[in-house]
Amino acid sequence: MKARATTVALLPALLFAAVGCSSTNTPAGGKAPDPKGSPAAPAASAPAPAGSAPAKTGGSKLERSALEQGDLPGYQISAQGKNPNAPDGQPQADKKACQPLADIMGDKPDPAARQTVNRGIGSQKQLGLAVSASVSSYTESDAKALIARLKAAVAACGTGFSATVEKQTAGYRDVRAADYRTAGDETVSWTTTAAGQGVSAQVHLVVVREGDTVVRLMALDVASGQKQVRVPQEVADGQLEKIKHAA
Repeated sequence: MKARATTVALLPALLFAAVGCSSTNTPAGGKAPDPKGSPAAPAASAPAPAGSAPAKTGGSKLERSALEQGDLPGYQISAQGKNPNAPDGQPQADKKACQPLADIMGDKPDPAARQTVNRGIGSQKQLGLAVSASVSSYTESDAKALIARLKAAVAACGTGFSATVEKQTAGYRDVRAADYRTAGDETVSWTTTAAGQGVSAQVHLVVVREGDTVVRLMALDVASGQKQVRVPQEVADGQLEKIKHAA
């Protein structure tokens, strides 16, 4: 299948943490983007990558702020190891104005992040829905600056941009601001279509600032890349509530 030759740069690197590596449980008729090592089935029904484990709270304040298994009924949450086939680092955009949008899809929301903790979330209610979640610590001024840059980039990059990481390039077109409300101090949300090697996938992103902490949520449907997706409200609400309790 041609779609299975898609490069791993097609989708945000962190989405590899939200899904398993096996395609054995892809729904009948579903055509999941399945590049070498790329997502092919939801975490809720597919084996997790090597090194993954159920998320458990502990350690630093930031780690205690991250979601863990059992926090969200109907979702499987994993603290997953890095997929060896996923590209490392921060993608580089072909347009300077769009670099904040490229950064947000890398290993951390942007270079100013002091620490980032990642989670993979698979829905057991909506087959195929995968969400990559992360919490990052900043100085409060850096966190505010990140949200401002993202809002400006969403406004400036509606026609799209391309981003390259480890010599792999993907296009992100139709960048559109999306209405999404949270209880955080500031929220920015947008949708885009990730495209490469003849296939594409709809992606929804939500970034929230709560004091000096930034939450990043990215969602797609790994069973049908063409399906429009939305970060479930209970995922965003649950993550923000966890941050407030940890504080």
